[in-house]
Amino acid sequence: MNQKEQLTAVLKTCDRHALRLMWAMQKMRLWLPISATRFQEFDDDEVAVLEVFSNRFGKLQDAMGAKLFPLTLEIAKEPDEFPAFIDKLNRLEKIGAISSVEQWLGFRTVRNQFAHDYPDDSEQNAATLNLAYFQATVLLNVLEQVREFTEKRV
Repeated sequence: MNQKEQLTAVLKTCDRHALRLMWAMQKMRLWLPISATRFQEFDDDEVAVLEVFSNRFGKLQDAMGAKLFPLTLEIAKEPDEFPAFIDKLNRLEKIGAISSVEQWLGFRTVRNQFAHDYPDDSEQNAATLNLAYFQATVLLNVLEQVREFTEKRV
């Protein structure tokens, strides 16, 4: 498979996650900002939307980090000698594929907060969702930035 075909396949995966993330965000828009009280009152359908949101946020971030970023470095003819993921992020920022390493680290922080379950802390859960909603918009923008960067080079 050549680079263009690889890129098409990886972007197809990312787009599937992005579309489902955007669907959940559309539903969530009506609830924002989410208060601790509102969080406690979510019905089963609303909880299902939140689960789609958190799941697709994580899956999109995973697909970008594990597949799209390494392919982007390959397309940009960057050496594949980055021992740590942070080194890949720094190189992606340096070549203009992403705007900010700190931005990406913020996505990871949100994802880690999703991974921890705080069933009795509605305030914490509401705050995480409000932050994650904002971060999801930025994550979708990063996907578009990387798409433009790579598509110009293959």
